[in-house]
Amino acid sequence: MSEVSQKKSSGGQRENDPAIVDGIRTPFMRSHRAYVNLSAYDLGRMALTGLLAKTGIDPVLLEQVVLGTVIHDPLTPNVARECVLGSGIPATVPAYTVSLACISSNMAATNLSDLIRLKRLDVGIFGGTDTCSDPPIRVSAKLRKTLVKLGNVKKPQDMLKQFPWIKNLRLSDLSLDIPKVAEFSNGKSMGEGAEILAQQTGITREESDRFAARSHELAVRAIEQEIIKDDLLPVHLPPKFQSIDRDDGPRPDTTLEKLAKLKPAFDKKFGVSTAGNSSFLTDGASSVLMMSRKRARELGFTPKAILRDYVYQAGDALSEMLTGPALTIPHLLAKNGLKVGDIGVWEIHEAFACQVLANMRYMTQDTFVQKRLGLEKAIGEIPLEKLNTWGGSLSIGHPFGATGGRLLWTAARKLYEQQERYAVVSGCAAGGHGSAILLENVDA
Repeated sequence: MSEVSQKKSSGGQRENDPAIVDGIRTPFMRSHRAYVNLSAYDLGRMALTGLLAKTGIDPVLLEQVVLGTVIHDPLTPNVARECVLGSGIPATVPAYTVSLACISSNMAATNLSDLIRLKRLDVGIFGGTDTCSDPPIRVSAKLRKTLVKLGNVKKPQDMLKQFPWIKNLRLSDLSLDIPKVAEFSNGKSMGEGAEILAQQTGITREESDRFAARSHELAVRAIEQEIIKDDLLPVHLPPKFQSIDRDDGPRPDTTLEKLAKLKPAFDKKFGVSTAGNSSFLTDGASSVLMMSRKRARELGFTPKAILRDYVYQAGDALSEMLTGPALTIPHLLAKNGLKVGDIGVWEIHEAFACQVLANMRYMTQDTFVQKRLGLEKAIGEIPLEKLNTWGGSLSIGHPFGATGGRLLWTAARKLYEQQERYAVVSGCAAGGHGSAILLENVDA
């Protein structure tokens, strides 16, 4: 019997259950705009500082910080550590960085939860940070090797010895190597992977546009009703220090009619994914306070949710590039003796509208669940009225390493405020990876 099944029957609680206590994030901003002069370090440091201020926790109580990131800056290879050193957290608190594409901060969360559950520590922070505005751009391999040779020259007279290297350079060697959102293994972009999913499952352009419009409508409503106001850390940008206190992705003027006019972005002839129903390049950071239930009680904090269980899976790097939710959610539910109807809150990362819809469709198909996952039957339809009800990545944006922190804190808040029992947080990631995380409100 699984831990959750035992919990359902016995009502028992464990003092070392990892509890999500509070969270915050910077506003998520479209890349090359407001945060263009900020690094991932800047954003991550702000998110940590903001969490300390919001919670009022004494930084000396922290025992570990784990942050996710995807676009690594060579100047800050362990960006989590640099963010700690710049945030007011004592230098004695260790910090490390994890990277698992778009579910990097999901991994940060489950890493930290394991440490708490195993009684290695009691209090920590997880989250993530990323910027697409300032990616590390390399020169060509041949020019790099030449520059390294020249950089090792100690005496001017030895420069002539490097002439053969310089002579062999061609004009094409002066080109820049700019990072792309594509798979190293197959050269396909994430958008092309989404189109593969749409073709496999029969998701249409109209369905995709409708789902994207819904995401914007719900995100705008959450902003207007100030539902997420306290979860956003106002960022004051130099030199004028103007305040940014809301995401710039959600658009109140998004309509099906406007979305229908956009051209396919990846498959120009038959594609269903456009700039309007795909997530966009985004900059931002998130941070979430987690501690054992016992320590939370001792410090006067209220656990919003327990991170109860999780599943990670990987599929074919081409045909299943973005099939992560379908590969993991059925396993998570089966492992814990739960059904779709038991889940009151669903948060699924919206990389592309067709990607979310395709994954949801796969999970209704017995053939897929039985043959691909080895389970008895499909889990059925995930009710839209419980899915991403404050908007999703299609409208809010997707800073690769930070999205998981947003999803987990959002789900924890909803569980606590809506008095639901279980939440599932899931996402897809490059390389055919996926994760599904089960949260529980032990007081519901």
